[in-house]
This record gives sequence, structure tokens and C-alpha cells, in this order.
Amino acid sequence: MSDRVAAVDCGTNSIRLLIAEVGPDARLSDVHREMRIVRLGKGVDATGELNPEAIERTRAALHDYVDLMLDKGVKRVRMVATSATRDARNRDDFFSMAAAELARVVPGARAEVITGDEEARLSFAGAVGELSSAEGPFVVVDLGGGSTEVVLGDSTGVQAAYSADIGCVRITERCLHGNPPTPEEVASARFFASQRLAQAFGVVPVERARTWVGVAGTMTTIAAVALDLPEYDSEKVHLTRMRLNQVRAVCHRLIGMNHDERAALGPMHPGRVDVIGGGAVITEVLADELARRAGISELIVSEHDILDGIALSIA
Repeated sequence: MSDRVAAVDCGTNSIRLLIAEVGPDARLSDVHREMRIVRLGKGVDATGELNPEAIERTRAALHDYVDLMLDKGVKRVRMVATSATRDARNRDDFFSMAAAELARVVPGARAEVITGDEEARLSFAGAVGELSSAEGPFVVVDLGGGSTEVVLGDSTGVQAAYSADIGCVRITERCLHGNPPTPEEVASARFFASQRLAQAFGVVPVERARTWVGVAGTMTTIAAVALDLPEYDSEKVHLTRMRLNQVRAVCHRLIGMNHDERAALGPMHPGRVDVIGGGAVITEVLADELARRAGISELIVSEHDILDGIALSIA
């Protein structure tokens, strides 16, 4: 059987799987992609611990993923865990669970806590693989649930990276409590996002970038809403290009909606309904800053991200 690898990305909001076939040139061909919202990091910002129910939701999803790996003949697996597990006091409960599940595929396999820097580099590798080097340098933004990675690089690799301590779950839990959020809450969220992202811009010289690439669920959902899709379609979303005025318009619309209005949007995943407004605030701030600092006028949204980077790292 062909050599098949599996990548698992367990973040603050979702757990995702990529099973890919490795070609002779180490290029990947998708066999299966899947995402489930498990909210592993829900409440971590306030309590400092992973909720046992969240760990069990994650275990159930990972158990199904491992069944798929066994069915598809996976030979190698790498699972990374990011912001939520970096912050939790009881993270050993999570890692013991993950090791027990992964051992069904590869004895001794374990989930890894990766640094924000490695998370950024893996995201960059996955995001720019299909883009022309002539469009570089690229600034890749991976907007997650608990952190946002900002990475500058080109065809030769990563030049600078920073993991900002802000994401759609973290900003929602901290600032956006209304349904819909009040103008004061939105202003507070924008200020919080601007503060945290300023730290990234102090490290990553985004003024060198020519092209902005956005990855992960907030960005792909914004693109799907902009395209007015009746339901989510990853093939239509992948490599969507949006002018920044269109990005801002969609973000403004999402922030101003209440829960039911967001839930009624065709491409909206149920698990993103209550945090997409927070992601939209962060995206607005990014659009404003990248326009001001680098003269960027467009966002490219990619479905290929850290999952592809993880798979490439073991291919």
C-alpha cells in the first residue's frame, strides 16, 4: 500500500485531521480531511484548567480519527496541541488520553505541545505551497481560538514569526458578552486585539510583505460568507481573493449579528456561531494594520494550513 501519513491539529476550538498519501517527490495528495468543534480550551483563560467534559469531547473525536487512520492504512502520525494545552495546569490528563488513542496506530506516538514559533512555521509551510513565489514575500496569519500566528516569509522559508496571545475564543470570552455585542464591547475587543497584535508587528516586519494569506476557521468562514455560499464548500473557499473593503464589510456584518442571525448563515459551522464575531474583530484589526503598514489591499484565504505543514514534516 502507498505510504500514508496522518496529521492531527488540536487547537483551542477544534480538532482537525488530514490523512494524505505521500508521492515520490514528497508531495501530498489528500485522502481525507475532517474538522470537529470540541472547545478543548473553553474557559482555560479564566480557570487555568481544561474542562473534563472538553477532554472527553476531544477523546471521542480523536477515537473516531484513529479508526479512520487504521481503515486508511496510515503508517505515520503526528499530532500537535497548541494554545489551550500550553496554558492548562491539568494538561497531563489530556496527553495521557491522546497517547492511549494514538498508540492504536503507532505504538509510542504522543501528542506534542509545539511552541508558537513552530506553529507559525508549520502554518506557513502549508499555506503558501500553491502560490506563486512571485507574489512573495507573504505574511501568513493563522487565526485560531487561543492564539494568532503572524509569519513573514518567501520561497526560501520563514524570515520572522510571532504567536500573539489572542484568538476568537479568547477575545470572545474576555470582551464580547452581549447578543449582539454592544458598541462598548466591540470597542474594548478592538483595543485588546490591537494591543496583542502590536506585539506581533513589533517582531515581524510585515511592511516587507506583498501578499496576505489567511488560514483557519475564522478566515475560511469569512470567505464563505463573502461568497454567499448556501453551505460550506472548501473547494470554493480555497484560494478565494477578497479586497479589504469586502473583508471589512463581512466582518462588520458578522460582529453586528445576534446568535440566531449568525446560525442562519448557510456556511456557518454551529461550533463557530458564538465566536465568529471575535474572529471578525481580530480580522478587521489585521486588515487595517496590514493596509497601513504594508499597503496590502487584498486577502487570500487558503484551506491549506498547519495540518498540511504537520503532514509535510513527516512525509
